Amino acid sequence: MTELPEAGTARVAIEYCTQCRWLLRAGWMAQELLSTFATELGEVALVPGEGGVFRVTVDGQQVWDRKVDGGFPDIAVLKQRVRDIAVPERDLGHVDRKH
Repeated sequence: MTELPEAGTARVAIEYCTQCRWLLRAGWMAQELLSTFATELGEVALVPGEGGVFRVTVDGQQVWDRKVDGGFPDIAVLKQRVRDIAVPERDLGHVDRKH
């Protein structure tokens, strides 16, 4: 029997503004992170918020805030920032290559 690699433990939280109706954007980003990192993350949570919030944290460390970073993250940038905290040894392939 082949042993599966140990699942990751990092918790990613995407807090989104319900008033602004950003659930679909948050859900898409969660799906992208789960597709990319598969078992390397322990959880990706969608956290309803208000007041124009769109914030992404990894184990409590902020990696994106719409008000601080200006707008929404490019998905490649978000994947890099999540990787840098959750699984820094992970190569993201084409996402890591400069054009």
